[in-house]
Amino acid sequence: MPKKHHTEINTRRSDGSSSEEYFRLLQKLFVCLVASVCAVLITSCSFFSEKSAITLNDSEKRNYEYLIGPGDELNIFVWQNPEVSVKRIPVRPDGKIAVPLGGDIVASGKTSNQLAQGIKTAIADFIRDPIVTVTVVSFIGQYAEQIRVVGEAVKPKALAYRNNMTLLDVMILVQGLTPFADGNSAKLVRTVNGKEVETIVRLEDLVQTGDMSANVRVHPGDVLIIPEAWF
Repeated sequence: MPKKHHTEINTRRSDGSSSEEYFRLLQKLFVCLVASVCAVLITSCSFFSEKSAITLNDSEKRNYEYLIGPGDELNIFVWQNPEVSVKRIPVRPDGKIAVPLGGDIVASGKTSNQLAQGIKTAIADFIRDPIVTVTVVSFIGQYAEQIRVVGEAVKPKALAYRNNMTLLDVMILVQGLTPFADGNSAKLVRTVNGKEVETIVRLEDLVQTGDMSANVRVHPGDVLIIPEAWF
C-alpha cells in the first residue's frame, strides 16, 4: 500500500509539472502575439501619418505660373501690327501654334511671357522691335498639371489647375457628388518626390454640411477618387 501511495504522488507531480510547462508556453505565445500586433500598429501609424501629411500643410504658399497646354486658346497682340495679331488661336495637339510671319512655334509648356518672347524673336526679321502680348483665353493646361476627378462626381472630368485651387473649387466645377457617392471615403492622390501619396478627404462633410475644415488646397496633377457607397 505505501508503494502505491508513493506512485500516485509522483504521478500527480508529473501532471502538475506538465501543466506548468504548458501554461508557460501559452504565456510565451501570448507575449509574442502582443509584440507582433504592437509592431504592426506602430508601422500602420507611421504609414497613415505619411499618407495624411499632404493635407496638413495647407498654409503652404505656391508660386505657380500657368503653363500653356494643347487645346488652350490664345490671343496674340502685336502692337501697331493688326495684320499679325490673332484672336483665339488654338494650341494644336502637337503643342504648336501657327503665327503670321513666324511660322510654327512651340507653345505648350511655356508661360505667356515665354511664348511672347518666342514670337517676338520669330517675327523680328519682318517687324522692327515688335511688342508682343500673349493672353490665354481658354484654359486646359498641361496634362501633367490637370486635376483629374474620377468616380461618383456628377460630371467627372479633368480640370485645368488654377492658383490656390481647393477641393471646394473642384467640387463646384464637377457639380458635386452623385446620390451614390461615399464622399467621406474619397481619396486625394498626389505625386511627392516621385512617389504616389494618398489621403482620405471628407467631401460629404464639405459639400453637404459646409464643414470648411474639410476644404484643403489641391496641387497640379492631383487625382481625386470618389468611391461608390455600399448600402
